Amino acid sequence: MSLSHPIGDMITRIRNGQSAGKEFVTVPNSKLRVAVLSVLKDEGFITDFHQEKIDEKRTDLVVELKYVNGNGAIQEIKIVSKPGRRVYASCAKMPRVLNGLGIAIVSTPNGVMTDHKARLMNVGGEVLCKVI
Repeated sequence: MSLSHPIGDMITRIRNGQSAGKEFVTVPNSKLRVAVLSVLKDEGFITDFHQEKIDEKRTDLVVELKYVNGNGAIQEIKIVSKPGRRVYASCAKMPRVLNGLGIAIVSTPNGVMTDHKARLMNVGGEVLCKVI
């Protein structure tokens, strides 16, 4: 099965799983998804993730969702760049999410990172999503 927007699919699975109160969510494996999940883990929005082998050729990522006092750690997660309209930002025009309380996940030539780290490294790139 071919997905037109794999990051959007992963974000939607995380959002739906958290609103349903699930402990774990599974998403297909890819390098970009692992990079985005690493940023979410480092920033404290998810507890952990690991790879689970399905068969000889396929693996899934199992994402352990994080809850604080019964509420999801992710209040809002939103896709910015879509297949029909890619959104790029230079270092100077990097978006701030809730004036620094949230993060924007950016794909740069130096890898996937938060908007804050991209500003510190003075690089721009494609803004993938915003997380509060």
